[in-house]
Formats: sequence, structure tokens, C-alpha cells
Amino acid sequence: MRRETFDTVILGAGAAGMMCAIHAAARGGRVLIVDHAKAPGEKIRISGGGRCNFTNVGASARNFISGNPHFAKSALGRYTPQHFIAMVEKHGIAYHEKTLGQLFCDRSARDIIAMLVGEMARAGCEMRLSTTPERIERNEAGFTVTLGGERAATVGCRHVVVACGGKSIPKMGATGLGYQIAKQFGLAVTETRPGLVPLTFGEDVLRGFREIAGVAADVRVSCGKAAFEEALLFTHRGLSGPAVLQISSYWRETQPIRIAFLPSADIGVLLCAAKRENGRRSIQTALGELLPRRLAAHLAEKQGWSGTLAEASDRKLAEIAGMLQNWELYPAGTEGYRTAEVTLGGVDTACLDSRSMAAKAVPGLFFIGEVVDVTGWLGGYNFQWAWASGWAAGTEIAENAS
Repeated sequence: MRRETFDTVILGAGAAGMMCAIHAAARGGRVLIVDHAKAPGEKIRISGGGRCNFTNVGASARNFISGNPHFAKSALGRYTPQHFIAMVEKHGIAYHEKTLGQLFCDRSARDIIAMLVGEMARAGCEMRLSTTPERIERNEAGFTVTLGGERAATVGCRHVVVACGGKSIPKMGATGLGYQIAKQFGLAVTETRPGLVPLTFGEDVLRGFREIAGVAADVRVSCGKAAFEEALLFTHRGLSGPAVLQISSYWRETQPIRIAFLPSADIGVLLCAAKRENGRRSIQTALGELLPRRLAAHLAEKQGWSGTLAEASDRKLAEIAGMLQNWELYPAGTEGYRTAEVTLGGVDTACLDSRSMAAKAVPGLFFIGEVVDVTGWLGGYNFQWAWASGWAAGTEIAENAS
């Protein structure tokens, strides 16, 4: 087997890994980045409907879930969305802002991948695809990484950066490799579970949801103290849409979620006003003017809201409004890693230096991106964590090499 030497070996050619490679090689360090996939940045490619929600202009540590809510502050504070936006603009990539500070490519997510690959090439990084790490061993000089695949080799290096992501979307090759490496070197790994994932329900609830599959509505979904105001989507399998994906990261088994339709309005007041204006309209018709009609018809039938507005007392209308703005549901579970956008939990931040992302007890070993117990909200936050954590590790490596 061929023997080679590099300063740094990065495991994973995703968002965090490529960003780290660019900066680790900035001062002439020899960097090798490997990935099992046939192409780099596969999660970038499919993100944002193919247009990559590459950051969020308002990203800060408050938008992340972690056992240590302060851990992400250092990297996020030193490598901000504006830094990544400057790179995007330097490469002439057109982009636009959607709701809530989310930035997307005008053309294609492939533009972001091409930018990162180009920057790696200019920095002198070597990338090997269809390549897997089979063994990592520590020695006096640093590490020995045994690589399998199309270009099998034994590589000696001073630094190893683990950037191979979490367990989400296994059809793209996601595994728990990063967690296995952490445990091999004595680092703790917190509980992992699917995040930003649709919620599923028992057959009794699903039967009704199937009748309105495809209907979307603006809502506030809450679970405990967490709440998000975005769109909800009814599906044949349960609930999806941005608001539900967001709350899924906070939901745990046996907990209820609460849905408020028209969260910024008082539905009771609106129904009473509609009654005064034209009490001959049915309750269902009046609700259909406030909510999607299929949803209004479904709820009216299921809840037994029949008759006209004039026939309903103000107290009855208030009860209807109360249900619509505090609808309690008990999910049975989630769709799991198959459709989850991220993995919650990961390498315990107590084992890492927040400034460099280095393992405190293992000199030369770094963990970045999704493999770490830092998970962002939906809307470009997880990419910003990838850029920031990759930058933090890469600059630390470059500074030590100089």
C-alpha cells in the first residue's frame, strides 16, 4: 500500500470540510480532503430545493441547540454571515433573500460547490473522492490514516479533522463514522436523534390528515417554551412544513405540540364581527374566509361546527377560536433520519475547544460541522455553523503550521 505524508487530513468533503481545507492550506500547508462520495458537497447540492440556503443574515448562537448554548458563540462571532457573503460576491454568484433572513443562490447550489472546490484548488488542497478512512491511529508524529477505496494509501499527518457529518439522509451515505472516531479517542458523544424532520401520527389522527394532504397554512407551532411562526403542511404521513420541521428539534416522545392558526389575529373577534356583518353565513363558510377552505371544511366536519353564525352564541364562537388557536396534538414519532435535514446531538462540546474546534485531550484532532453537538434552526443556520466551525479549525491549523 502506498505511503504518503500530509500536514492535515480532512474526513468529509461537505460544507465544513471544504471550508476547513481552504483555510488550513492558506499558508502552504499540505492538505488532503477525502470523501466516500463520487462528488463533493452532496448535501449542498440538494439543499434549498437545489438553490442552497447558504446562510442566514441574522445567525447567532441563539439560533442553535446544544448541550452548551454558549459553545458556538466564538466561531460564529469570528466568522459571520457577512464573511461568507463576501466570498459569494467575490465569485460573482447571484443570490437573493427570502423570508427571515434566508439567502439563496439565484441559479443553482452547484455555484457554491464550484466556489469551494475552486478555492481549495487555488490553496493547493488535494481532494480524493470515492475514498474511505478505514483506520486512524495516533503516533508520536501525529496520526496515521489508512484510506481505502479507489486510491488506497497509508497517510501520515499532524492533524486529522473529522467533518463527516451526522446520520441524516442515509441514502446519501450518511453514517455515524464521526461519532465512532470520537469514541475511539475517548471523547464523549451526546444522544443523537433526527432534527428538522416531519412529525408522524397514529392512524386515528392520520385518517383525517390524509383528507387534507397538501393543504398549507400559516401557524405558530409550539412545544414547551419553543415556538415558531411559519407555514405548516398536512401530508399523508403527518405534518411537515417549516414550522413543524423547526419544532421537531425540540419535541420529545410523549410531549404534545400546540398549533395556533392565524397566530397574529384574534379569531374569536373575527368570527363575532362576521356574525354581525352577515349572520346567515354558515360557520364553515366564515372559517373558509380565514383559513384554507379545505382545512375549514375538514375541521368544521370533525368538530361538529354546523349551523349559521347567527345560531351560534358569542361564547360558542370563542370556543371555536380557542380550539383553532390552541390545537393540541400528540405526535407518534418522526420520519427519522431518512428525511431529517440534520442530526441533533453529537460530539460533546465539553471535549472541544470552542475557539479552535480541537479535541482538548487529543492534540491535532478536530471536529467540525454537524458531527458536533451544535444544531441550527431551519433557514441557513446549519450552513453558517459549517462555514464558521470549518474556518475556526482551518485557521488554527494554518497558524500552528506557520
